[in-house]
Amino acid sequence: MTKYIFVTGGVTSSLGKGIISASLAKLLQSRGFSATIQKFDPYINVDPGTLNPYEHGECFVTDDGAETDLDLGYYERFLGRPTSQANNVTTGRIYQTVIQKERKGDYLGKTVQVIPHITDEIKRRIMLLGQSGEYDIVITELGGTVGDIESLPYLEAVRQMRWNLGQDNCLVVHLTLLPYLEAAKELKTKPTQHSVKELQNAGIQPDILVCRTEHDISNSIRRKIALFCNVDVTSVIEAITADTVYDVPLYMLRENLDRVVMNKLRLREKGEPDLRKWKQFLGKLKNPTNEVRIGLVGKYIELKDAYKSIYESFVLAGAMNECNVIVEPIHSEEINDESVVRKLSKLHGILVAPGFGERGFEGKVTAVKFARENKLPFFGICLGMQTAVVEFARNVLGLENANSTEMNTDTEHKVIDIMEEQKIIQDMGGTMRLGSYPCDLKRKSKVQQIYKTTKINERHRHRYEFNNAFKEQFEKAGMQCVGINPKTQLVEIIELKNHPWFIASQFHPEYKSTVEDPHPLFVSFIQACIEYENGEQLDLFE
Repeated sequence: MTKYIFVTGGVTSSLGKGIISASLAKLLQSRGFSATIQKFDPYINVDPGTLNPYEHGECFVTDDGAETDLDLGYYERFLGRPTSQANNVTTGRIYQTVIQKERKGDYLGKTVQVIPHITDEIKRRIMLLGQSGEYDIVITELGGTVGDIESLPYLEAVRQMRWNLGQDNCLVVHLTLLPYLEAAKELKTKPTQHSVKELQNAGIQPDILVCRTEHDISNSIRRKIALFCNVDVTSVIEAITADTVYDVPLYMLRENLDRVVMNKLRLREKGEPDLRKWKQFLGKLKNPTNEVRIGLVGKYIELKDAYKSIYESFVLAGAMNECNVIVEPIHSEEINDESVVRKLSKLHGILVAPGFGERGFEGKVTAVKFARENKLPFFGICLGMQTAVVEFARNVLGLENANSTEMNTDTEHKVIDIMEEQKIIQDMGGTMRLGSYPCDLKRKSKVQQIYKTTKINERHRHRYEFNNAFKEQFEKAGMQCVGINPKTQLVEIIELKNHPWFIASQFHPEYKSTVEDPHPLFVSFIQACIEYENGEQLDLFE
């Protein structure tokens, strides 16, 4: 039967439950087991789709159109397998389902309560992936911190599952913090002890403790933690801060986390882990032969997690090119005709990032113009493509005041317009064009040569699209619509003639970039930036 692993967190948030979960899954996968990960979030939003990026960070989108937590991006990058609707569940979705059942009369007039109705729905969701028969192991990351009121139903569901399935089929990994007091020159275990007691108060005894730390854990501290937290010494795992998150699977391998899990779940040995490709990737990542500086032009740059998949795609594509990619976040509101040279002229490429709303839009238009006129490698994603279209319409086609109807509903030249099916939608949550859609690439185009195929599938998250009424006018002037949805004829990707690398996509290629298969558009973009860096530099200050 499928084995279940639960990853909980204590002491503080942001300890890295997602990275530990993904690392453990990678190690088990490398040993020949089929593993997947799911994230259960305690907030009442039905999904992150309507959450401000400053609040939540990036909203990651799956092939089947789920708007999910950004941790699913790490799951996919580490495992190289797509996730789905079933891999991310929120309290809002749990309660929504239970209330819908109550309205239909499914509970036959009984009083609907947290226990058993909410906990039963949580357990049903947890076991959905396991019941498919596709996975040997399902790892469930519980969001939040032990002790939070909103986490209690999830912990109760885990307690019940442990009782139902038995210890051989279900275990709990608790991630905690060992703070280092500089004055005392020692690691302190008391926060971990209190965190475990909090978990025990919910009826759960953790099987494994993963201890985040800035310093090595001595054997005496391991024994102390084991004694006071009621675990064996081999189950106290050191998780020292790594140079990069991609080191963590090897750190966990060194700590024997995968072997401890296998022993506790009585998983039959399938051989030593095969991490050759992972180690090759790390070798290239840590030994670059080139370096480029890329400007990330966006409106949410204060929070790095708002563009998490883009940052990680640069890391992965940089390693593929043996190049250290230095990403310089640039706030689009700070770009104008007076500042653009100062902010962009020392870069080797720019990426104009996704976003919503009018704030910072004109700064993005100015950045695109600079890249187009100065042959600077340019990559636009989602709103980045729409910005490139608006800039080209204004400054090349001479369509004065051309705009997107998202920014100006009354614009004379609606080169970007809302899709027809979106015009009747009123609810904001989960109603955009979401998920994977096919795209036909124009033969002999730059993007077709990059992909090495004419048919692709990419993930989308948007409401506005290129207005095909202007398509012929754009192509005559040199902006080529080189990627078209075969069913709707929507323009999905454009490129510019007579420019070394000017490509923009309506879809989000960053969602499909993984450690062992970096996205080809990012790989090619980094190559173009390296070539630009090795060529004649623009010195616009002279």
